[in-house]
Amino acid sequence: MLNVVVLMGRLTKDPELRTTSTGLSTCRFTVAVDRSYVKPGEERKADFISCTAWRQTAEFISKYFTKGQMIAIEGSIQTGSYTNREGATVYTTDVIVNSASFTGSKRESGGSSYTGSGYQGGEGGYQPAPQRTQTAPAPASYSSGSASDFVPNPLEDDLPF
Repeated sequence: MLNVVVLMGRLTKDPELRTTSTGLSTCRFTVAVDRSYVKPGEERKADFISCTAWRQTAEFISKYFTKGQMIAIEGSIQTGSYTNREGATVYTTDVIVNSASFTGSKRESGGSSYTGSGYQGGEGGYQPAPQRTQTAPAPASYSSGSASDFVPNPLEDDLPF
């Protein structure tokens, strides 16, 4: 079975870090995610998705993200229900966040970006870890080859498969 959610949207308000009675950090927030389809003549609509993060992920989100900032999250859907004060059953759907990443420009994220390679403290507070660049080899070109470049395998009958 598979339960994976990947979302990218904007925070509707500043995330607030709380601590459970057992000392676990938790953070609840809502992400506004634009719908991909827009009916002609209408404005783009958005879905407002409730999210919950725990432990270090909760601390990270509450420290580095603010209202209106773009965020990308990965997690899973969790459903539940409870009985409200009027005695009615209320059904809930939340995304339990496993990881969060910065998206958008550096200007939108306060001059910071998350690269997935860790963090380094600096004078301005959060600083991304330095990037390592590698040059990819040029792809091979097979358009100039011919059938004579291939040699038949004389051991075709002895192949183990």
